[in-house]
Parts: sequence; structure tokens; C-alpha cells
Amino acid sequence: MNPMRKAKLDRKTNETEIAVAVDLDGNGVRQIETGIGFFDHMLDQLSRHSLIDMAIHARGDLHIDDHHTVEDVGIAIGQAFKEALGDKKGIMRYGACDLVMDGTKSTVALDVSGRAFLVWRVEFTSPKIGTFDTELVREFFQAIAINAGITLHAENHYGDNNHHIAESLFKALARALRQAVEIDPRAADQVPSTKGVL
Repeated sequence: MNPMRKAKLDRKTNETEIAVAVDLDGNGVRQIETGIGFFDHMLDQLSRHSLIDMAIHARGDLHIDDHHTVEDVGIAIGQAFKEALGDKKGIMRYGACDLVMDGTKSTVALDVSGRAFLVWRVEFTSPKIGTFDTELVREFFQAIAINAGITLHAENHYGDNNHHIAESLFKALARALRQAVEIDPRAADQVPSTKGVL
């Protein structure tokens, strides 16, 4: 187990430069700057509602589009989560949240299993929210799942406001992560698997 449950990661490619720091036992303190306004707003929700402290600074090839930056930030956050979790000893492992925003309802359920998998049952009614491509929400969730080693199911049940659909998914992910990475006081020295390892 990583006793501090913190991680820092720098990731540099020809397309992006990203620095991420996370503290799983934080209070939702955040410093976020990706150059993409709507994405910053979503990451702000992710940190605030998970109570995971996050510092995320990204410079990407935004003159092309937002895709590389969004995906690479997801990769970096996922890798930092995985490092911060260490051997996963003591975690609750599972988390789920049904979340409503006005006329929108979304669900995220996840298992910090070490097995990366994404089930995505979300349809947006517009290709963009402002200038942000709605398809990038899935790209981010997939990057998190693959790089953190999480089985992640996301579903939007209904809603006609695309901003609310996206935001409800990020907030539900945050609340599910908060549950899953919490230390179980009844089994703090145990890996939550009959295998003995995750």
C-alpha cells in the first residue's frame, strides 16, 4: 500500500505536455489548466466531488483540435491514480452513483479491479457543447479506465441538455471513485479480493 496515496506524473509527447498530481486522501483541492474551458469545468467537478486533490496542467496541439489533449490528460490521470493506489490494500474497490441534474439522470458504476474495461451507454443529441466535441467525453472515460485499470460502466438514462449529460457523467464518476478508493475501516490491511491481489 502507498501510505501517502499520492502520485505525480509528467507525460510529454509530440502532441502534448502534461503534468498531473493526485492525492486520493485530499479534500477536492484543485488547480486545473488544460486550455479547454469546458474540459477544465468537467475536471473541476471530478476533483470536487471525488474529494481527490488534483493539479492538472496541460499544453496541447489545440490549433488542430482538443482530442489529443483530452485523451492524454485522461491517460495521465489514470496512470497517476494507479500509482497512488499502490497494491490497493484496504480500498472499498467498488463504487456506484446514480446522479441527477434537473431533467438528466446518469449512472456510473466501477470496479478498481486491475482489469480495464469500459461499457458506454451514452448518446449525445449534439456533436458539440459550445466548441467542445461531445465524443471526447467517451475518449476521456476510456483513457481513465484503461490506464487506471478500472472496469467502468457509464450510462445516461435520459436528458436533453448535453451540458448536463456530460456534467452528470463526470460527477457520477467522481462520486463512484470516492466510494471505491476509500479505505475500508473493517479491512484496512486486506486486499479486497479472494485472490489476494488486484
